[in-house]
Amino acid sequence: MMVNIPVIENFLSNSCFLILFLTTVYYWLKIGFGGKSSFSFTGLTGYGSALCCLTLQLILRWVDSGHFPLSNLYESLIFLAWCLLLLYIYIEVSTKTLFLGVLTSPAILCLVAFTDFSLPTELQQSTPLVPALQSNWLVMHVTVMIASYAALLLGCFIAIAYLVLSKFFIKTTFVTAPLSSQNTVLRQESFLEEKQKTDIVFEKNDKNLKFLFFLDNLSYRTIGIGFCFLTLGILSGAIWANETWGNYWSWDPKETWAFITWLTFACYLHSRLVGGWTGSKPALVASFGVLVVWVCYLGVNLLGQGLHSYGFLNV
Repeated sequence: MMVNIPVIENFLSNSCFLILFLTTVYYWLKIGFGGKSSFSFTGLTGYGSALCCLTLQLILRWVDSGHFPLSNLYESLIFLAWCLLLLYIYIEVSTKTLFLGVLTSPAILCLVAFTDFSLPTELQQSTPLVPALQSNWLVMHVTVMIASYAALLLGCFIAIAYLVLSKFFIKTTFVTAPLSSQNTVLRQESFLEEKQKTDIVFEKNDKNLKFLFFLDNLSYRTIGIGFCFLTLGILSGAIWANETWGNYWSWDPKETWAFITWLTFACYLHSRLVGGWTGSKPALVASFGVLVVWVCYLGVNLLGQGLHSYGFLNV
């Protein structure tokens, strides 16, 4: 019995999109109308199902092509979505925080929708590897680089969420005391009511500030992991380039923007580790990092120039 791999892939991609759509709706409804709802594994079930669909799709393409499925833009986007899902599942299981699903689920949904429905059919077909990519360094270099993009993007998205929420959460609260010290029952009751309201505001602000600190710290740790992967990916790429082209660094557009990306997040980590920055300042740097990562990952390939130009069109 012959297995029609393209039909199965199409089913898996459509199933992944539908599951992510339902998961996005679940997280929005849970946060929007659930109130102080406790943590549940319902959203993780959706993420896990989508991860299984992408995993099967990658395995099928691996079997069909005979090489690890990272030969074109379509396969790299699938692997990027796979890395984002895997990383987010780990974070939610570790932190028991549903709010992050509100951010990541629509982002991954848009990524999968762009991959499956926007790219031309010829770009979605599996193709043989060009001689330059027929190396064991393909798995080492490309997988690590895409994993670094996933971690950096997720950390930057959390930093953007910090900037947005800090505008609503960080507010100065003034405590008003009664102007007169007359020991009347009416004034005592009025003071107690005002004090009770003020205590509620302080308690709410304290919870909000703790949540902002959590987002700031989580963004910092996630970007730190992505930076380590990015460093490892650049070093492995330099070694591979020396074996293939005879030099470690050529300053082609992809390599240049990879170095710019590395410098951007090196400045981010330096500002936190050495400068002691926390809060909005490093979050602004991380927000700028989103643009840098996307230019490095997609923008350079759109130019179709340099030693890495094969990564967008046919390999």
